[in-house]
Amino acid sequence: MKLYTEEIRNFKAWSGAVGTWKALMEHGKVDDLETVLEEIFPDGMSETELNDLLWFETEIVCEWVGLQYDEDTGEIST
Repeated sequence: MKLYTEEIRNFKAWSGAVGTWKALMEHGKVDDLETVLEEIFPDGMSETELNDLLWFETEIVCEWVGLQYDEDTGEIST
């Protein structure tokens, strides 16, 4: 079963995606991510798919929204 949320801001990350989600929120990049995801996934995506993207594809997500990801430290910055 797929669950979809209407607004990305209502998303609650879990496990390894929490740090990426917090960084996106802190840097004001959630709306930017939503814009990119709407283009890539026009039919939407499940919360699990979003969580997995944030968890396992952090570097790509950061590139999409103009942030820097340091693979060695796991730090996300502008």
